[in-house]
Amino acid sequence: MFAIIGIIIVFGAVVGGYLMEHGNIRVLLQPAELLIIGGAGAGTVLVANPLHILKNIAAGLGGVFGGSKFPKQRYLDTMKMMYDLLNKARKDGLMALENDVEEPDKSPIFSKRPEFLKDHHLRAFVCDSLRMAITGVDAFDLDQTLDLDMEVHHNDATQPTTSLATMADSLPGLGIVAAVLGVVITMGALGGPPEEIGHKVAAALVGTFLGILLCYGLVGPVAQNMAKAADEEHAFFYVLRVLMISFLKGTAPIMAVEVARRAIPGHVRPTFQELEATCRNKLPEGGQAAPAAAEAPAEAAPEEPSSS
Repeated sequence: MFAIIGIIIVFGAVVGGYLMEHGNIRVLLQPAELLIIGGAGAGTVLVANPLHILKNIAAGLGGVFGGSKFPKQRYLDTMKMMYDLLNKARKDGLMALENDVEEPDKSPIFSKRPEFLKDHHLRAFVCDSLRMAITGVDAFDLDQTLDLDMEVHHNDATQPTTSLATMADSLPGLGIVAAVLGVVITMGALGGPPEEIGHKVAAALVGTFLGILLCYGLVGPVAQNMAKAADEEHAFFYVLRVLMISFLKGTAPIMAVEVARRAIPGHVRPTFQELEATCRNKLPEGGQAAPAAAEAPAEAAPEEPSSS
């Protein structure tokens, strides 16, 4: 929603300022210039990228105009899911998780989280990691493996962003190409009516204007938005990595989720009370924790932090 509002503000401010100076809006309507710049820009993307990156670019563009995929509630729901899973492992041993990680669709814990099952990479990240832990891989070696997995995935996630940013950088140059072509046409009209020559020169200059505007007012900001979405996903995976490694090092489940909470980005980080209440079923999932101090838990829990 904010992306749409931002685009409207950009173009509205530019056109509004132009009209305030009594500019003729019809002069800016140059379909040929837009075809040259937009078509050439799209062509450069096709030339420079394989099919799988083009698909990711299309998917990323759709995500720009939607909300964040990782709000506070998703963190709470995922922490609750992992708490239940690790609590089961603590009571019955890691081998008790074998059926859950081998067939997550049939797991009574994972099946409560359809968004987790639909995210194939997230599901593989958790299940494959726990499968390695079940087979006896120690926490240190698993941590290195998770770091490698996250690095590869983040590199894949940023490739569409890099490609789109490269296209944005090319747009001013393509605008100059359109302007040069307009000047060529203008040279052919020399000797004609001054009004016709002036119109052709204006059309040529519009090409440069469109190239710069599309670069800095549309495509560049969209690429930055996609980059931030990739960073949000990377942060989400990092939280799960911290949680699983903390548990495998011998930390109790409630302590492991608290350690992971400290790794959650500040703008979506739940408070200690919210996380504990969600994990211990002291409030309906999706609700808000009561401001009063939570009831003392059966197992030891960390003291309330001074700030979240």
